[in-house]
Amino acid sequence: MKAVLCKAFGPPQTLVLDDVPPPEPKKNEILLTVHAAGVNFPDTLIIEGKYQFKPPFPFSPGGEASGVVAAVGEKVSHLKVGDRVMALTGWGSFAEQIAVAGYNVLPIPEAMDFTTAAAFSMTYGTSMHALKQRAHLQPGETLLVLGASGGVGLAAVEIGKAMGARVIAAASSADKLDVAKNAGADELINYSETSLKDELKRLTNGNGVDVIYDPVGGDLFDQAVRALAWNGRLLVVGFASGRIPELPVNITLLKGASVVGVFWGSFAQRQPQDNAANFQQLFKWFGEGKLKPLVSKVYPLEKAGEAIDSLGQRKAVGKVVIQVA
Repeated sequence: MKAVLCKAFGPPQTLVLDDVPPPEPKKNEILLTVHAAGVNFPDTLIIEGKYQFKPPFPFSPGGEASGVVAAVGEKVSHLKVGDRVMALTGWGSFAEQIAVAGYNVLPIPEAMDFTTAAAFSMTYGTSMHALKQRAHLQPGETLLVLGASGGVGLAAVEIGKAMGARVIAAASSADKLDVAKNAGADELINYSETSLKDELKRLTNGNGVDVIYDPVGGDLFDQAVRALAWNGRLLVVGFASGRIPELPVNITLLKGASVVGVFWGSFAQRQPQDNAANFQQLFKWFGEGKLKPLVSKVYPLEKAGEAIDSLGQRKAVGKVVIQVA
């Protein structure tokens, strides 16, 4: 079968399309025939050896996929051959087939196509876990979403609205903010043209924001943490800016605030029932038209490196997907 391989740590241009033996699923795994695979920010890190885990060479990037179950291990009871599913894979999705642990695989709604499903699990799973289990976002609260035009950012905007929050979207250009506005954002901040802290003070009448969703880090974290409301919660989702910020902890004391880490992949493994319940709610909102995943570009398998590069260069809006079958 065909697979995009990382044979040594390096930039996306070093990835190669090659023939590899098809995987053999273990007793607790299913064999997935991949139709589409989502591209996510961790893919830009894992191929350069900068992510939390380092798979043995050679490996395929790609942390999520959608497709059809081709075989089922004897210990997997909730899936059968022929099921249309989405899967959290960690890596390996940029291939024609992949073996996946059964607990990381969910059937997808009939109305959801494979491209949408490949763009759904990681971004919406992350943002739902962040806003529900970590922030305990309540109706009527104010939610600030940084990097609001990216995959997880747009998902956070939509989920925040579905949960009844007032959503402030922040991004680096007018075009990106238009995307966030179309996703339902109530207020917009272009942080390349104005002070994020000052705009938040103006939009909240000096009260600050209840929840901050931050997949960016860096200078934006430094400004945003100072705009937290009393009892505010800042969600640490990622560091797309490239700089991991340091926290002046006196700010949390003065505001009675919390800085909360979000690691959805670990949550999905440690609390699979809670994760499944999250997705049942997400699928319900999808069916009601409240969630509309934006796939800005689809690449063929042989151009997976270009897809990862577009994300790493922060050129992508919404999600980028690899079409495999």
